[in-house]
Order: sequence, then C-alpha cells, then structure tokens
Amino acid sequence: MSMGAYDAAEHQRREEKASAVDVSSDDDRTDYEGTVEYDVADADAEDLLAQFREIKSR
Repeated sequence: MSMGAYDAAEHQRREEKASAVDVSSDDDRTDYEGTVEYDVADADAEDLLAQFREIKSR
C-alpha cells in the first residue's frame, strides 16, 4: 500500500473504529442535586456521616 492509498477495506475499517463505543462500568454518570449545609463549629464526624448517608440514599 503506498502512502496515501485508501481503499474500500481501509474505509470500512476506519468506519467501524469510529462508530465503536467502548462502554465500561466506570463510565456511569450519576447526577446529584441538592445542598449540604453544616456549621463547622457544631458538626462532628458522626453528624456529617449521617448527613452524607441521607443524601446518598436519595
């Protein structure tokens, strides 16, 4: 194949490569909505974890 040669087989190969979609489980998108409010002076780790669990369970 010379430089610049482009035949039907090459076209098909490139077309298949361009149209292939590789979907893996780590590509899942999750949208989160809402707000998190806490007062640092009053918050302890357990309160923050409880709030996090509540938000995550929605």
